[in-house]
Amino acid sequence: MTPEAFVAELDAANAAALARIADKSSAGDAPDDLTVSKLLLLALKNEIEATECAAHWLSTTAEVKVKLALARQAGDEAKHYRLIQDRLSELGVVTTTYEPLAQGRSPLLQYLLTLEGTVTRVAAGQFTREALAVVRNAEFVKFCRARGDDATADLYENVIQPDEGHHHDLGRRLLLELATDAGAQAEARRASARVLELAEEVQEIARLKLGISRAPGC
Repeated sequence: MTPEAFVAELDAANAAALARIADKSSAGDAPDDLTVSKLLLLALKNEIEATECAAHWLSTTAEVKVKLALARQAGDEAKHYRLIQDRLSELGVVTTTYEPLAQGRSPLLQYLLTLEGTVTRVAAGQFTREALAVVRNAEFVKFCRARGDDATADLYENVIQPDEGHHHDLGRRLLLELATDAGAQAEARRASARVLELAEEVQEIARLKLGISRAPGC
């Protein structure tokens, strides 16, 4: 399969899973105690995990082009963390002593940190996880608008979403260069599918046990 055909196939497979995740994220009515602030605190964990993942991979990735992409991503995710902190401050939430990783790393980050090959990392991280972030952020924006919080919605629509879209598009371009044979394509396919499986599992646990839905991505 050519790299172009492979990426198109992977994109189509991911789109079906992402649509299902988006539907489940927004299913039913959000409980009254589910606030924008509560979800933004979850976003801080997502952003610091994304920063940590990109930084971890950066030092053990050989390809200069991918190193630079990871450096850009780490900077963007750290920027998002600070912007969300500022927004929480505006909402009256103090985050100076908040430890986003106090409860440990998420199962998704734990999985991502085990990945070794560059094609696997690009497929799982930039191509798939960032597409997931775009979908989840879109549902979060709708929630913010419904709750009358246009400032948070604007932050995501005007700053965070364009960055995540850039990361995903960069992942697409890198996959076209890296997924050039059947072995690399199989590795990329497995990693991408596992990211979506973990994301869906974690989302369902949060929805059923904690009543958390519409949570943003990274």
